[in-house]
Amino acid sequence: MLLELILFLLVGILFGTLTGLTPGIHINLIGGILISLPFLNLNPIYLVVFVTSMAITHTFLDFVPSVFLGCPDTDTELSVLPGHEFLKNKKGFEAVYLSNIGSLIAIFLLILILVPSILFMKSFYNLVVSAIPYILIGVSLIVILTEKNKINSLVVFLLTGFLGYSLLTFSLNEPLLPLLTGLFGASNIILSIKNKTKIPSQEITFPKIKLKRPILGALLSAPFCSFLPGVGSGQAAVIGNSIIKQDQKEFLVLLGIINTLVMGFSFVSLYAIGKTRTGAAATIQQFLGNPSISEIILILVSVIFSGLIAFKLTTFFGKEISKRIERINYEKISYFTLLLLGIVVFLVSGFLGLIVLIVSTLTGIYCISLKVKRTNMMGALIIPTILFYLGLG
Repeated sequence: MLLELILFLLVGILFGTLTGLTPGIHINLIGGILISLPFLNLNPIYLVVFVTSMAITHTFLDFVPSVFLGCPDTDTELSVLPGHEFLKNKKGFEAVYLSNIGSLIAIFLLILILVPSILFMKSFYNLVVSAIPYILIGVSLIVILTEKNKINSLVVFLLTGFLGYSLLTFSLNEPLLPLLTGLFGASNIILSIKNKTKIPSQEITFPKIKLKRPILGALLSAPFCSFLPGVGSGQAAVIGNSIIKQDQKEFLVLLGIINTLVMGFSFVSLYAIGKTRTGAAATIQQFLGNPSISEIILILVSVIFSGLIAFKLTTFFGKEISKRIERINYEKISYFTLLLLGIVVFLVSGFLGLIVLIVSTLTGIYCISLKVKRTNMMGALIIPTILFYLGLG
C-alpha cells in the first residue's frame, strides 16, 4: 500500500505541475473529471492523496504563468501587477521565488497551528454561520475602502458581482471557468498585446526576504478566510496587507503564504466542520465523506511532501523560463495563450461558455481601465454568495 500511496503522490505532483503551469486549466476541472469516472476497484484513499498533492503543487506553480504571462487564476490575480513590474525590471525570477518561499512557509505554518485551528473552527464556525453574509459584506467593505478611488472600486465590485449573479440563470457547465478566465486572464493578455509589451533578458538573483510582516499578515487573515465561501486568497491578502502594510517583495511572499495556506486550511476545515472551502476539498469529500483523524493525518503528510517537491519544481521552472523568456516572441505566445484559453472554455463550457468568456473579458478590460486593484473583481463570486446566504439568490 505504501508504494501505491507514493505513486499517487508523485502522479498528483505531476498533474499539479501541469495545471499550475498551463493557463486556464484548474485543479477543479481535474477533480470534476475524477468524480465522474467509475473507479470501482480503486481505493479512495489513493485518489485523496492524488488530489491533495495536485492541489498543493498547483498553489506553488500557478505563480509562474501569473508572473511571466500575466495570466493568473483566481488565487493569484494580485500577483500580476507587482510580478509584471519585476518582470519588466529583469527580476521575473525574483517574483516567482518570493511567492515560492511564501508557499513553502505556509506548509510549516499549517503544521504549527493545526491543533489551535481545529479548535478555533469547531468553536467559531457555529457562532458565525448565520452571520456569514454580513462577514462577507464586511470583507468587501475592507477591499473597497482600502482603495484610493473608492467610487471606481465600488463600480468594479458591483459590475462584476452583477455579471457573476447573472450566470446563475444560465445552464452552463463550470460557469466559473469562462467568467474568471475572462476577468483575470484574457483581459490582461489582450492589454499586454495592445501595449506591445517587451520582455527584457532576465537576471537570476535571490532577493533578501523579510518574513515577519508577511507571516503575521497571513496568520491574521488566512485562517479566518479559509472557511468563508466566496472569500479567496486575493481578499485574504488585501485584509492581511491592510492590517500590516508591506512592500512589493513582502506582498508577494504574503500572497504565496496565503495561497497555499488557504488550500491547506480547506482540508482542515473539512475535518473540523465538514465544510468544503475549495474544489479540492469538495472532491475529497466525494471520495471519503468527512475524513477521520487517520485520514486527515495522511492528507497532511501528503501536503508536506508535495510542498517540498513543488518548491524545488517551482524554482527550477522559474529559472528555466527566465533564461529563455527573451528568446520568445511575447506577442505570439500571448496569442497562443488566448487560443488555448478559448479551446479549454469551449471544450468544458461549450459555445455559451465562449460568449461568457467574451463578455467577462470585455468587462475585465473595462475594470482594469478604472485603475483599481483586481481583487475588486472578486465581486463576481462574493455578491452571488452574499445573496445566496440572505435567501435572495
